[in-house]
Amino acid sequence: MRAEDEWLWHGGRVCLDFVNTLRDRWKASPRETLHEPDDVARWLREAGLLTDGVRTGDAPASALRSSVALREAIDRTVLRVADSAPPTPADITVINEASAAAPRPALHLVLRDGRLESSSAARVADGATASLGLVAQDAIELLLSPEIRRVRICDSDRCALRFVDRSPARNRRWCSMTRCGNRTKVRLHQARSRVHG
Repeated sequence: MRAEDEWLWHGGRVCLDFVNTLRDRWKASPRETLHEPDDVARWLREAGLLTDGVRTGDAPASALRSSVALREAIDRTVLRVADSAPPTPADITVINEASAAAPRPALHLVLRDGRLESSSAARVADGATASLGLVAQDAIELLLSPEIRRVRICDSDRCALRFVDRSPARNRRWCSMTRCGNRTKVRLHQARSRVHG
């Protein structure tokens, strides 16, 4: 993978990091980082959703098509719901069908704040289709949580990455301060210096 296609992990949710595999959405021709099924498998492995035992070349050819369809359905649905608009039935179907392929979770006991609770979320899968199901499940959890109102698009005019704003004041503007925040501030400072200089 080329350095400029490196995957970014600024979304705050795995489903948003997956959406962010299509870069530069602000351009007429956004930049794709998933070019072949092996890219999907590598992304899923790097996201911690695909077991290490699965060879990268084992991703089926359909994984690329289904992953792109899922990614775009998640993006449209998250942005619509975050904006208090209903999602389309077609996008809901894509997300639900992908979610159905996720591995069935095993029930586990967890101790939280001194209380015994159950945890049943599957965290990793043995194949690309099942791993994409985990991405879809994360999207469903986000869509049904109050956190959906905190989904933002990076304020940089050269980015458009999606992220969850978990700042206490709910005023986070950039996907990452180091990636876009600092670059934007430098660009604005240089522009002001030219005007006043």
